[in-house]
Amino acid sequence: MLHEDRLRAGSFGEDAEQYDRSRPRYPAALVDRLLSDGARRVLDVGAGTGIVSALFAERGCDVLGVEPDDRMGALARRRGIEIEEATFEDWEDRGRRFDLVVSGQAWHWVDPVRGAAKAASVLHPGGRVGVFWNQGVHRQPLRDALVGSYRRAAPELADHSIVLGFVEGDRVEVAASAIDGNGWFERAEVRDFWWSTRYSTEQWLDQLPTHSDHRTLPPPVLERLVRDVGRTLDGAGGSFEMDYRTWLVTARRTPA
Repeated sequence: MLHEDRLRAGSFGEDAEQYDRSRPRYPAALVDRLLSDGARRVLDVGAGTGIVSALFAERGCDVLGVEPDDRMGALARRRGIEIEEATFEDWEDRGRRFDLVVSGQAWHWVDPVRGAAKAASVLHPGGRVGVFWNQGVHRQPLRDALVGSYRRAAPELADHSIVLGFVEGDRVEVAASAIDGNGWFERAEVRDFWWSTRYSTEQWLDQLPTHSDHRTLPPPVLERLVRDVGRTLDGAGGSFEMDYRTWLVTARRTPA
């Protein structure tokens, strides 16, 4: 299970600034959906540098973040986000209750069964959990060219990295199944939101090491991969349009 790989889970804070500036954000329609019940008190699980927390704070929500890596949490605090340092499973709620529990690009680092139970325990009756991930979808023929770069430089990633569009461990299905099996939620709803953004070669290469499967490569392998991907992107014109499919798994807590 990916959540048990603490080496990868702890790799993001090695360069929190790079993570924060290069990681994709999330579509406004996703936030609209999660706030459609009128939530105002929000708990952000795996808050990282505060990317998700800021989206809800900008909508007038009172946001608390839970983040195990103090290097990531320090940057979120600079954003004005209140952060408590802990894994979600071990975090002490001290009787506090929330309208909405969210987790962006982080729920796969939480034990799905324990996470669903903890979310249910800190939500008001009728409150909502919403966990979501960005899945990048490269357009052809660039995708084939990039896969070629990975096969040459880091073949161990060529058939499963999320950077190439794979969702490791079927995160969406695992999350939905655990929520449905918890007994305190209505049936989980799975939705997707499509959007796109443009990257330059430099911007894309800056993002690559922020992914845990890349960050934990031996440094010479990562350097070789970045060089090869850079040549591929420059050969394709030096910029490209990237499509994102943001997957949302959400459910309401049943009334008490």
